Order: sequence, then structure tokens, then C-alpha cells
Amino acid sequence: MPKNAIVTVKFGPYRSCGVAAHRTPRLDGLRDLLTANGHTVELEEIKDWHSVVLIVNGESVYQCDIRELDYGGDGKLDEHCHKALEAVNNAY
Repeated sequence: MPKNAIVTVKFGPYRSCGVAAHRTPRLDGLRDLLTANGHTVELEEIKDWHSVVLIVNGESVYQCDIRELDYGGDGKLDEHCHKALEAVNNAY
């Protein structure tokens, strides 16, 4: 995949402090790592609880539970962010 892929990150709500909502702090590291590698990131809310799905060229290339991503990190130490980056780079 070229370094300038448009990556749509679809994410669902999760419960934190007793309140269920769509929140982006757990996506910060993923967004930072993808952007640092030349990709454009678009966030899209979905209804699927706890889901993160990365779409490249209309195809799902990676998915995980949003609660497994590091909260507010830069993505450099988060293994899920690196797996997602590898999946995006290997997408056709």
C-alpha cells in the first residue's frame, strides 16, 4: 500500500466510569502512528460496542476491542497500534 492511504477508523461506544459513549482518547495513539507514517485517518462512529475496525480501499484490514488500546498514548508502545499499521501497510 502506498504511504498515503486513506484509513477509515470505525469505532463503537464503550463504558467508562459508568457512562457509555463514543470516546476517542483510546484512538489517539493509533491515529498518531498512522499519521506519522503518511496515512490520512478519518474517524467514524458505529453502533457496535467495543469495536475498532480499520477500512482501507473499502476493505476491512484490522479490527480489535477498543478497550485493548492504550489510553491517551502515542501508539509507539502499543502492540495493537503496530499490528494495525502493519495491516494498513500490507493492504492492497
